[in-house]
Amino acid sequence: MGKKLFIGSLAWATDSSGLRAAFERFGDIDEAQVISDRETGRSRGFVTFTEEGAIENAISEMNGSDLDGRPIVVNEARDQAPRGGGGGGGERRERW
Repeated sequence: MGKKLFIGSLAWATDSSGLRAAFERFGDIDEAQVISDRETGRSRGFVTFTEEGAIENAISEMNGSDLDGRPIVVNEARDQAPRGGGGGGGERRERW
């Protein structure tokens, strides 16, 4: 099991410091970050613990619990799948 959690369904009011405060009782946190999904615009977060064992308790106690007025989804973060390549940009013309 890893050390990083994905937190979904966050309230708009939840910020990185609030996310850290909600999860720090489970262990030392290396990083807590709230970001906006670029496709949907919804807030989601990631919490990285310094020790691997902390996420088991955090998932079992926090998944479905209320944070800032919304029930949150808490899962172990998965590695992101590689995205498509850079995509050129302009049209190419042959030189005669």
